[in-house]
Amino acid sequence: MSKALIAKRYAEALFQLAQKKEIVDSIESELLIVKEVFQQNPDFNTFLENPSLDGLKKKQLIDQAFKDFSQEVHNTLKLLIDRHNEEVVPAIVDGFVALANELKGIGVATVYSVRKLSEDEKQQLATVFAKKLSLNSLKIDNVVDPSVIGGIKLKVGNTVYDGSVKGKLERIERNIVSVN
Repeated sequence: MSKALIAKRYAEALFQLAQKKEIVDSIESELLIVKEVFQQNPDFNTFLENPSLDGLKKKQLIDQAFKDFSQEVHNTLKLLIDRHNEEVVPAIVDGFVALANELKGIGVATVYSVRKLSEDEKQQLATVFAKKLSLNSLKIDNVVDPSVIGGIKLKVGNTVYDGSVKGKLERIERNIVSVN
């Protein structure tokens, strides 16, 4: 089974449990901290992914590192250790956050622009596109991309809204080529 599928299944199972217990927000915030720990500490990952180390020692490290976290998060991490799937933790967190956002009506958009957008500009985009997409709110992740030339390109899920100069030039080029 692929790691992506494994991560998706764990994320869905943990989300269903959190939803049933009405603790989605607290589990989400704990998982975001777990993800940060896994991403910021390569030695932590190396230790957990070392096949020659005893699973009990790995679980003790989990207990120490996340001692104030919920039983659901502890059990999930320990289960991943038992099944030798420690490396999928960041993907599980991403899957859980996506499910939580969907439940709350929150979308996530990546905005490509020539320069870093101000908070006011991000807020204006979030307001306009949240309304357009029938979402409660929209989180904006700004990526500076000089190839855009001007304007912006906004990506929400699999949908792209391209108002960039580069996009307009490409559309003009396609029109010219199709006429000839």
